[in-house]
Amino acid sequence: MEVVLSYGKTGLPVELPDDNVIVVRPMFVPGLDDERGAITEALEHPIGCPSLKDMVRPSGTVAVVFCDATRPVPNRRILPVLLGELGSAGVRRDRIALINALGTHRPSPPEELVELLGEDLVRKYRIIQHDCNDRGTMAPAGRLSTGQEFWVNQDYLSADFKILTGFIEPHFFAGFSGGGKLVFPGIASLENIKEAHGYGILSHAKSTWGITHGNPVWELLTEGAQLTAPDFVVNVTLNSEKAITSVFAGELRAAHARGAEHAKRTAMRAVREPFDVVITTNSGYPLDRNVYQTVKGISAAASIVRDGGAIIAAAECMDGIPAGSHFHKLLQRAGTPERALELIAAPDFSMQDQWQVQLQAEIQMRADVYLYSHRLSQDEIRTTMLKPCERIEDTLANLLQRYGPDAKICVLPEGPQTIPYVDMQAVGE
Repeated sequence: MEVVLSYGKTGLPVELPDDNVIVVRPMFVPGLDDERGAITEALEHPIGCPSLKDMVRPSGTVAVVFCDATRPVPNRRILPVLLGELGSAGVRRDRIALINALGTHRPSPPEELVELLGEDLVRKYRIIQHDCNDRGTMAPAGRLSTGQEFWVNQDYLSADFKILTGFIEPHFFAGFSGGGKLVFPGIASLENIKEAHGYGILSHAKSTWGITHGNPVWELLTEGAQLTAPDFVVNVTLNSEKAITSVFAGELRAAHARGAEHAKRTAMRAVREPFDVVITTNSGYPLDRNVYQTVKGISAAASIVRDGGAIIAAAECMDGIPAGSHFHKLLQRAGTPERALELIAAPDFSMQDQWQVQLQAEIQMRADVYLYSHRLSQDEIRTTMLKPCERIEDTLANLLQRYGPDAKICVLPEGPQTIPYVDMQAVGE
């Protein structure tokens, strides 16, 4: 059978055996017939609070936080409607700041900002690129329950009205994206981000896909966001075609909870037993732009691979590993999954991106992980502790020799858009 994997902007067709292969996708929800109308309706009739026009003051300043280029958020379709609503409420353009929630990621070059927002918005609005390392651009919002002072972007914190935008999808240790993640880690300090992504908190059993309440990562991120008193959120859900399927606007907790429930219903897919081999992706562009992000797709597959099994991940990695990043340096320093976990678990160890290495290494302690990327050489892939895959069909054939012709194979063509889980009573898979 032929299966088209979400890979880069074009997809990757692969030929797989007709027998013993199960393809697991999220439930497909058609895109909205009128995205613009649905966004406007959500702004006028939000969840848990008055309409946007009734809340915002024309004389006040407004900060709008948006997702960076590693997320497939349709900013170009959401923000013009949102900004138009602010304009009709009497808020002048020069009183609005658009803040790029970069977390620990690199800033967006001018051409990327145009791709994200559209030339019109880039030309007309003040755009701030958050730098988690620059305390001079941040201010304290209060103290977290952990005892650490919470520092966030000062332009955001000082605004009279604060709006968070984004999209809700399953997240491999925060439960779901969207909501308060635009503040924490989006516009927080590196010190705060490290604490929320430390070895202990990520090792908690509930720091995983699809769980919010009781998940210590989600609880801490949401706590930090609420310290900043955001006034309004605009979150969307998307289908595999990147079309908007629903809009959830309003008060932070209420709107995000509604959106997470919707995402859970469409994304959670049960299978009856673990698989010998799981083929996964990182949902294509822009999520599969580097190896760092691809750990999410690998994590989705890890939920249903048997101990001693294998995962094959397909990700274009147009931005590389990235080479020279903290993530890459730690992988090279460790060399093996065992050594990586030993380093990260040490009480005095603290390094940016250690969280991604920790989760990758924990998976590799259970299963072999292969990476297919036509943009990376085999030697480059080896420096990430992953095994190179030159051609998915060939790697699978070799694995079938290892596990036998009756080996069970699962394919997650859309990667972390799906939350697969083992349920012995599952029907139809």
